[in-house]
Amino acid sequence: MTLPVPGGGTHSYTPRAEPSRYLTGGGAPLVSRTVFSAAHVVADPFADTSPDSPAAVDWDATLAFRRHLWSHGLGVAEAMDTAQRGMGLDWAGAAELIRRSSAEAKAVGGAIACGVGSDQLPPGTHDLATVTAAYEEQLSLVEASGAQAILMASRALAAAATGPEDYLATYGHLLRQASEPVVLHWLGPMFDPALDGYWGSSDLDAATETFLEVIAAHPDKIDGIKVSLLDAQREIDLRRRLPEGVRCYTGDDFNYPELIAGDARGFSHALLGIFDPLGPLAAEAVRVLDTGDTDGFRKLLDPTVELSRHLFRAPTRFYKTGVVFLAWLAGHQSHFTMVGGLQSARSLPHLAKAYQLADGVGLFPDPALAADRMRSLLNVQGVAQ
Repeated sequence: MTLPVPGGGTHSYTPRAEPSRYLTGGGAPLVSRTVFSAAHVVADPFADTSPDSPAAVDWDATLAFRRHLWSHGLGVAEAMDTAQRGMGLDWAGAAELIRRSSAEAKAVGGAIACGVGSDQLPPGTHDLATVTAAYEEQLSLVEASGAQAILMASRALAAAATGPEDYLATYGHLLRQASEPVVLHWLGPMFDPALDGYWGSSDLDAATETFLEVIAAHPDKIDGIKVSLLDAQREIDLRRRLPEGVRCYTGDDFNYPELIAGDARGFSHALLGIFDPLGPLAAEAVRVLDTGDTDGFRKLLDPTVELSRHLFRAPTRFYKTGVVFLAWLAGHQSHFTMVGGLQSARSLPHLAKAYQLADGVGLFPDPALAADRMRSLLNVQGVAQ
């Protein structure tokens, strides 16, 4: 296969013949860590839409992918940024996704947690009461669906808040209303630039103190926190300060093996976008960790970090393109089309490297299918095979 490289050159690559032996599915339930995969949505390729149109979703393929994740023992984190929430998927689409996926989870006995935000609000400035009411509407829908709630960072709250006290008041109000413990999500500006200064400060040390103050005031209403700052030491320092019983779910797609493995003073659970393409391999690695074999766990997951760092490289918010691309190559969907036209958000050399790295770790159940689909894309893009 001839693959492009940045700058206009090419190089020859020979695809592997066999997949990893860890992709077959099934196996014992995960015990030592709670693991959620943030899942992508599958677009309807036959919908006549534009990038500004409401998302047209292929519901059958979208739900089939969630059943794939559940079959490996993973939980599904639904309607998060991996599902293009705020980047092609509006609240109407997210609400339908939450209802359908929650019903499917109930039918198959799968774990599910769903994102709660304020993205039904139109663009513009809103007061805190309006933002809070939007959160309440979404929280009510998620709880009615039977899913666990993930309180996501809100662009509208970031715009409306004037300081830490507004975050304390808003989150305090929502946590008092939650019927079951929730997950708090701190999404860094590398994932969404509109969230710069969240928790009332662009100084991460100051923001951390406000975040911890919210948690300390309501530990009985918080199952855990998801931290997506791509800073391993900051996450470790933060999790060591959590009240007893409050978990840390890593959202660090750069450093997840070491954070999940942990140390003598604790570890992180996981809620990760990279576990969308890595689902089967990640599940098997955690089963190895369940036996106490940390070295075996790292031996399985460490080789995937280069792929993850490539997919999540700056601008990080476009990592969804690589995730969906790998789902197509792996045979989970019949096309490489995304809601909002986001399949155009990464270059051909970027996608070629993603293919090579994923193939290198045996991520494709059918390597020949993946290679054939990669060649078809290359031909269409002018790289003759």
